[in-house]
Amino acid sequence: MARLLQPVCWRLFPWRGYCSQRTQGELSKGFVEALKAVVGSSRVSTTAIVRDQHGHDESVHRCKPPDAVVWPQNAEQVSRLAALCYGHGLPIIPFGTGTGLEGGVCAVQGGVCINLTMMDRILELNPEDFSVVVEPGVTHRALNTHLRASGLWFPVDPGADASLCGMAATRASGTNAVRYGTMRDNVLNLEVVLPDGRLLHTAGQGRHFRKSAAGYNLTGLFVGSEGTLGLITAATLRLHPTPEATVVATCAFPTVQAAVDSTVHILQAAVPVARIEFLDDVMMDACNKYSKLNYSVAPTLFFEFHGTKEALAEQVQRAEEITQNNGAFHFSWAKEAEERRQLWAARHNAWYSALALRPGSKGYSTDVCVPISRLPEILVQAKEDLKASGITGAIVGHVGDGNFHCILLVDPEDPEELHRVKVFAEQLGRRALALHGTCTGEHGIGLGKRHLLQEEVGAVGVQTMRQLKAVLDPKGLMNPGKVL
Repeated sequence: MARLLQPVCWRLFPWRGYCSQRTQGELSKGFVEALKAVVGSSRVSTTAIVRDQHGHDESVHRCKPPDAVVWPQNAEQVSRLAALCYGHGLPIIPFGTGTGLEGGVCAVQGGVCINLTMMDRILELNPEDFSVVVEPGVTHRALNTHLRASGLWFPVDPGADASLCGMAATRASGTNAVRYGTMRDNVLNLEVVLPDGRLLHTAGQGRHFRKSAAGYNLTGLFVGSEGTLGLITAATLRLHPTPEATVVATCAFPTVQAAVDSTVHILQAAVPVARIEFLDDVMMDACNKYSKLNYSVAPTLFFEFHGTKEALAEQVQRAEEITQNNGAFHFSWAKEAEERRQLWAARHNAWYSALALRPGSKGYSTDVCVPISRLPEILVQAKEDLKASGITGAIVGHVGDGNFHCILLVDPEDPEELHRVKVFAEQLGRRALALHGTCTGEHGIGLGKRHLLQEEVGAVGVQTMRQLKAVLDPKGLMNPGKVL
């Protein structure tokens, strides 16, 4: 089977190395029984269909499935599972909701997939301190449902209903980052099971302070580590007061340049906007069809404003003036909750809307971020490059913080089309680096951007990361093949 897998992976992803030669089904009966002794027989699976389900995320990246999948119910079981795998030299792949876009859960060397979704308790809520402690199976929607009566909410929203600890592992961002920051800014403490089974509290057990100058920032080390340093079994998160009032507005523009210029001008004018989302004409057409809307098929900005009713009126008026100065048309407000919900649901479904433009295709999502001042330049160039490439694709992004995505639709059976996608994605990543940006604003490095990581942080940067991993994971068992 291993001999068959390598050419398949090479054919699908000719730009990306190779799949491991380690064959499947190597787990001994005794080892599988040892796994069952930790979590129970019903929470261990070696069946092909379950392993396949856990061998990929929402990306086009496909490789080998894990050899077994286990479902622990608490941190103690995770610790025992890690120690067991560590002692047998078996790779460990953490798994949350599987909504990642860079192949972060692919088992390139086989091993044991630890599915953390059964650990779904909200452990502690401290409303006076604006913090909450959650297990890895809690999603951001579930948390906000739980918080509804408290007057608090967790604003980091990547679109998909991702698990919060998975969001911490990938340093997720989303539509609200322009005002509330990313996961990097909203994680106060982490409980982490290290590869050998030891339990670490990155800021000290039970602590949930806003700032500290005590030692190295271990919390920051694990936020964005993509499962390569340990398994996050609990996260202490920063909460925010629920806005008194919310208004959503949309406006269309004659050109991409005009839309992005408006974004820059609004930010320069210090308008306290909570969200600024950009959708190009292709994406708007896709959203209209998929979500049954009737918006102009033109480059469009979605805004959301939070605050008092009096402040909102002033914010919207200022934003409208700026957009009109840049040639905007069809500026409209969405004040009612249901109308706002429908609008943001369409934005959050952009991935599936784009896929529906070409049924049967796979989606490949780029993810770059640049300084705000360089955003018009790179977005206009990306649109031109996309047209010149002949690739079917749409552009959507959290332009309020300089981050955007090109959702490219590709036939995985067409090597020539795959090559064009590879060339476009790498060119876009390098354009972002040349403009002092990053090759990934929120998706992470995963499998597909390891070569760009070295170009971004340099040889010494990657070497330092390797040294850190070697100390924490000397056997290289934690999610191998990712990031480095």
